Amino acid sequence: MGVNTRELVLDILLALEREEDYSHRLMKAVLDKYDYLEARDKAFIKRTAEGTLERRLELDYYLEQHSSVPVRKMRPLIRCLLRMSAYQLCYMDAVPDSAVCDEACKLAARRGFGKLKGFVNGILRTISRNKENLPLPDREKEPIYHDSVKYSTPEWLVGLWTERYGREMTETLLEGLMAVHRVSLRFALHVSADRREQLCGMMAEKGISAERSPYLPYVYLLEHMEGAEALPGFREGLCTIQDISSVLAVEAAGIRETDFVVDVCAAPGGKSVLAGEKACRGNVLARDVSEEKLLTIAENVERMRAGNIEAQVYDGTCTDECLLGKADVVLLDVPCSGLGVIGRKRDIKYRVKPENLESLTQLQRQIVRASAGYVKPGGTLLYSTCTIHPGENEEMVRFLTEELGFEPVSLEGVLPESVLSVKKRTEELLCRSGKQPAAGLTEAEAAACMQILPGMMEADGFFLARFRRSR
Repeated sequence: MGVNTRELVLDILLALEREEDYSHRLMKAVLDKYDYLEARDKAFIKRTAEGTLERRLELDYYLEQHSSVPVRKMRPLIRCLLRMSAYQLCYMDAVPDSAVCDEACKLAARRGFGKLKGFVNGILRTISRNKENLPLPDREKEPIYHDSVKYSTPEWLVGLWTERYGREMTETLLEGLMAVHRVSLRFALHVSADRREQLCGMMAEKGISAERSPYLPYVYLLEHMEGAEALPGFREGLCTIQDISSVLAVEAAGIRETDFVVDVCAAPGGKSVLAGEKACRGNVLARDVSEEKLLTIAENVERMRAGNIEAQVYDGTCTDECLLGKADVVLLDVPCSGLGVIGRKRDIKYRVKPENLESLTQLQRQIVRASAGYVKPGGTLLYSTCTIHPGENEEMVRFLTEELGFEPVSLEGVLPESVLSVKKRTEELLCRSGKQPAAGLTEAEAAACMQILPGMMEADGFFLARFRRSR
């Protein structure tokens, strides 16, 4: 008997309901297990599971309009089955509506819910008939609720961003998080421009489109990529998958050839490897909290032939007295809420709760306080997160300057002008919305940091801030 792709999607969604693992890991495990399936079947599994997860709140809203049973009170299997079927009806035109409804009823029966076939069929047929005119909450009367449903993002998060950025920019941000982004490929710094173009030509022969990023010459944006392992030059360590925002964090540190760099929370190792390439006559100490995380660093280091990087297990909340005052540069990409990478890890927006954020900021301060002393006088500390939350970002800038005595250093001269122009445009839009660009920061502090927003750049949501130890 062949594999039922819809049943695989259903099992993925059920596992996510139980929070057995994160979506990107579950998806990889399933696609690896069923690697023998045809490409179109794997594409169907990936798109249906990820799309259903991404639009879960929107789909639940539609189901609520057509069901006598609230979504939260449905059996988990029926809830997941209706969500994935509603997603196919609304967003997958290549799948006939009749096939979606019929397959959903068959799957309900196969999984022991034959008595609910009529319930399932009735809801899906109604959505199918009305899918061109499915209602949303009133945009003017309930703006936060409207955007929450339209962009399938929890109301508290839409409210948080609207308060900070205003309605217009928040919609741009939400659209950016839901947009399909190209894959960001970073070439090793020793790879010449001619060799980069040659490798991109080889990619084109495989049907992969590669376009140079407008921000850095050694970063390219790829489309139609099936897997990194098959990319020309990947196994040889000539390139790696790394989002442009992560690359910019290392650029912002201004690392010199002879520097000693400490990367405190280094996994999976992308920043450490790039730091090692920049400090080509220096050294990088890459640390993280567990052997599992260290393994991911070691794999990247080995593949990229990064001989000047030492990887160690170390808890970033504890101060290593032996490192005090030794580092030219300390990279602090701390654990965070991950709200900037929702576009790639779609379940984050449902898992993060407002009450979690306070404990996260306390952990971040612990790590910053424990590690800040590694920077030698005159050295650089580069703080970064992959989130969009003032409590984890701008407030940490104030913590570093006011409580730890670090001096903010302008990003002018270390980031490309094309990136700084995005920062300026973002600030102008904030002013137009009646919001403070600096979020309570001094002029010097504001010049030292940048919040990258999806929708403003083709990148993950990311925050970076540069400091100098003055004493």
